[in-house]
Formats: sequence, structure tokens, C-alpha cells
Amino acid sequence: MSCGCTSKLKNGKDVCDHVKGKGKENFPPQVAHIITCECGESFTLQTIVMNCPKCNMTYAVTPCGSADKNNIKAAGINYA
Repeated sequence: MSCGCTSKLKNGKDVCDHVKGKGKENFPPQVAHIITCECGESFTLQTIVMNCPKCNMTYAVTPCGSADKNNIKAAGINYA
């Protein structure tokens, strides 16, 4: 069950800032989703804030929203 914070955050940078502000960026997601990056690389999201291993695009999701792949947002190259 989600606390609702995911719906209040506008974009990937907001999600990343929110998660990092709470010190939870190294937490594992509820589900280890396979992400297909904008650069075409596929990788497994192992922490809720993680960079693509090829291009360093930062992806972020809140802990409570991490069960749903649609909540994972791109924040920008090397944002985290």
C-alpha cells in the first residue's frame, strides 16, 4: 500500500530529491524491475535511486511506490 507521496511528486528530480532527503536512496525496491533506459540499455533496478550503467541516467522511485514499474522516473544524467 502506498502512502500517497508518489502522486504528489511531479517528476524524476522531485522523486530523487524526496528519497535522498529521507536517506533512503540505497533501499531496495519492493520489486527488482528491469528498466529499459532512454539510451536503449536494459538493467535491473537494485536500489530505489540508481544510474544506468551505460549512460548514467538517474532513475528514482519512492519506496512505497516501488512495486509499480510505472512509478519509476528518469531524473537526468548523473542526477544522483
